[in-house]
Amino acid sequence: MLLAFADAVIEGAPELDRARDAVVDCLGEAAMVDAAAVIAGFDAITRVADGSGIPLEPEKAAATAGWRSHLGIDDFWARKV
Repeated sequence: MLLAFADAVIEGAPELDRARDAVVDCLGEAAMVDAAAVIAGFDAITRVADGSGIPLEPEKAAATAGWRSHLGIDDFWARKV
C-alpha cells in the first residue's frame, strides 16, 4: 500500500487519490502526511544530487552494482542527456 502510494506520487498516476485514501484508511491521515513528506524528501534529495553532479561513492557503487544493473538505473542518466 505504501509502495503504491509512493509510485503514484512520483509518477503522478491517476490512481493517486485511491492510493492516498488507502493509506488514510489503513494508517490514518497523519501517517499519510508523514509518508508524503518522506516521498517528497527522497525525491528532492535525488534531484539535488543529480542536478549538482554528486557522484556515487565507490563503496556504494560496488555494493549496489547488481541491483542497479537489474533495474536499469545506470541507464537513467543516459536517457536524460
